[in-house]
Amino acid sequence: MPFLSYGASLDTAVKNCGRMLKEAKADGVKLESGPHTVELTDRLTELGIPVQAHLGLTPQREKETGLFRQGTDAESAEEILDLALAHEEAGAFSLVLEHVPANLAGEVTDRLSIPTIGIGAGPECDGQVLVVDEVLGRTEDTAPFSQAWGDVRGEMEQAVDGYLHDVESGEFPADEHSHYEPDLDDVY
Repeated sequence: MPFLSYGASLDTAVKNCGRMLKEAKADGVKLESGPHTVELTDRLTELGIPVQAHLGLTPQREKETGLFRQGTDAESAEEILDLALAHEEAGAFSLVLEHVPANLAGEVTDRLSIPTIGIGAGPECDGQVLVVDEVLGRTEDTAPFSQAWGDVRGEMEQAVDGYLHDVESGEFPADEHSHYEPDLDDVY
């Protein structure tokens, strides 16, 4: 259920955020942000609900914005910087910058007093985050700005293949994997 769309009223969005926070027992909300979320950020923080803004690539708005690098020309970079400042002024406690040029992320980080968290936004952000499935190597593909430090997917496939092989060949379960109760021999 989208809690905020261009057609939703501010009151509806605030109520939906509050309800989701309560049901999830969360401490705050992360809003995939744009011009349409500045007022919501302001209202939520007035009510004591912590807000983390998120600019750049916004996966939950893929159909509206597409999944491509954001802030790559002067106009869109200026918009991201303006929105970052507006969300900070509205009370956001931090800002995620996703898949934006590193020099833009550095400028945003320099201009804000709240921390920036980068995901594909270069080393100048105050912190870094990645999708854990990509870090662990659980996915076939990783984002162009991500990296796998493990091969959990390969290990899982190898384990499942080994299990299937041993079951189909009759090697598993073996006697050492089974429990026999001698007192039951007389029952049959």
